[in-house]
Amino acid sequence: MEPNPFRSNLHTSTLSAQDIDQGLRNYMLGVYNNMALGVALTAIASWLVFNLSFTTSEGQTAFTGIGQMLFLSPMHWVLMLSPLAMVLVLSFGINRLAPGTARLLFFVYAAMMGVSIATIFALYSFQSIARVFFITAAAFGGLSLYGYTTKRNLSAFGSFLIMGLIGVLIAMVVNWFLQSSALQFVISVCGVLVFAGLTAYDTQKIKEMYLADDHPDVAGRKSVMGALALYLDFINLFLLLLHLFGRRE
Repeated sequence: MEPNPFRSNLHTSTLSAQDIDQGLRNYMLGVYNNMALGVALTAIASWLVFNLSFTTSEGQTAFTGIGQMLFLSPMHWVLMLSPLAMVLVLSFGINRLAPGTARLLFFVYAAMMGVSIATIFALYSFQSIARVFFITAAAFGGLSLYGYTTKRNLSAFGSFLIMGLIGVLIAMVVNWFLQSSALQFVISVCGVLVFAGLTAYDTQKIKEMYLADDHPDVAGRKSVMGALALYLDFINLFLLLLHLFGRRE
């Protein structure tokens, strides 16, 4: 049987509490750094693709040739499904990947996500996108800080949130066919509550994954997967808040 890659044969008892605390801080800093770089890559890729895909003339926004290829052709489905495929590769293949490879795949995924959501710049004003982004960053920071510092075990709360997430996903699929604005509003509100809770829950879970005696490769993989979890919480929270509070062009 293959050994658990998230454990090692060393004993944490040989390490001082100070060493463990410093190691935990470095580990969490690595998670947040990777996550922040992923968000930055998404923003840059999204802005670049928007400028390549759309043109504005006399106040009217229209697709360029590149935009038509990316968003009005079957390529649109590739853009939608590619990020999902990349997440599956990372989630199920993480134990077989070198930390550097896993980190590279995460950054590629973040860039692909930016390409797939580039149309937000055509749908919403830049000011409202920036405003919602900073609101999301502030909310995310507070929720993640709570998850990191709270002594309360959020495991049971996390199970409830996972069920809520499944319900939101099912409702989104249903509304794909119904195209109901009222249902979309309810989905957005529920989704914000779910991902707000998941931010705190995932932060606590990532913190608890830390082991002071982890092999550097194992710690590197954990850092990437932690960054991926928090990145997904942030991006989904941002998109849902944008739908609720963004000012459409």
